[in-house]
Amino acid sequence: MIAKSMESYVKGSSAIRAMFEEGARLAKIYGKENVYDFSLGNPNVAPPEEIKQSIINILESEEPTFLHGYMNNAGYEDVRNTIAEHLNKLHGTRFTERNILMTVGAAGGLNVTFKTLLDPEDEVIVFAPYFGEYRSYAANYGAKLVVIPPNIPTFQPDLNKLEESITSQTKAVIINSPNNPTGVVYAEDTIKEMAEILNKKQQEFKTDIYLIADEPYRELVYDGVSVPYVTKYYKNTIVGYSYSKSLSLPGERIGYLVLPDELSDFENVVSAATTANRILGFVNAPSIMQRVVADCINSAVDVNIYNKNRETLYNGLTEIGYECIKPEGAFYLFVKSPIEDENEFCRMAKEHRVLLVPGSSFACPGYVRMAYCVAYDTIVNALPAMREVMEEVKKSV
Repeated sequence: MIAKSMESYVKGSSAIRAMFEEGARLAKIYGKENVYDFSLGNPNVAPPEEIKQSIINILESEEPTFLHGYMNNAGYEDVRNTIAEHLNKLHGTRFTERNILMTVGAAGGLNVTFKTLLDPEDEVIVFAPYFGEYRSYAANYGAKLVVIPPNIPTFQPDLNKLEESITSQTKAVIINSPNNPTGVVYAEDTIKEMAEILNKKQQEFKTDIYLIADEPYRELVYDGVSVPYVTKYYKNTIVGYSYSKSLSLPGERIGYLVLPDELSDFENVVSAATTANRILGFVNAPSIMQRVVADCINSAVDVNIYNKNRETLYNGLTEIGYECIKPEGAFYLFVKSPIEDENEFCRMAKEHRVLLVPGSSFACPGYVRMAYCVAYDTIVNALPAMREVMEEVKKSV
């Protein structure tokens, strides 16, 4: 018999994953090319060619017992140093290997961070719309998720509500920029003002409030947009990063945490995070992929492919009459449902074999998410179907 705590998770399994499974079912009936699946953020752009060659070179050159063996729970020292130097070059920071902890993707990094920081009944603030797994991750450690409602139509964080929401129990604030599901990038002025609020509240409550920047989409930006590097604006910042999107390696589960020297209780935080990496069962990040990402530190996927998809989908939908905010980053389009019940709209779209994710999955009802990390033909072929759905909506009004 399963644990009572798991019963609700099983019954309320991820809507995103459920829609993904539905896509597989429909593909068997109608053919994959006739199902337009925008449900899952699974990159369709191939990893850079040098990734494959790096894997081959590493397997041929490294001594097997070293390559496949245990290492420091924080990861290989030389890999961490390479990442630190890379970040310093990009952002003008002064990190060393001791500021980097290799993790099993961004999700592993968030769980390590929460295990390190959270006690039961601590509060973690998030801005809707947000990645739904944050709630589960916080619950893993008995913490309470405090949700700030969406700031429509800009979807920039509502900083007035942030200031009102911080209490003596607030331990962390999560930001995700570029954002999943909106594609919005938080402006530098927003980050600066957020830092001022957090500093003021730390002084007021005599507590440490950590700003956790979840950044798996950092490199996926368009139109010359710049993503502020948050450690430069607020001392108590922890950055979680993943190569799932920037190198199209979601199944390899490789990422890292940045733990700056300026963190309150830095030495204990680093020691606790390294220990958490072990006792959560990760032990260490995948050994081969640590060496691969260090070897390919300057590699990147071709963002122009995603940009072409973005332009075609955004322009096509707005021409039909849909309302949506044009994403500045990531590979998601957040579309306003033309009817009040976005779940019903998703059902209507599914009748035309278009698979969308309801905004309620991100604590933002009334919208749907479309992941445009798909084949270009999928977007082109889906637009007539989306037009048919809109025509049905107009007839029903």
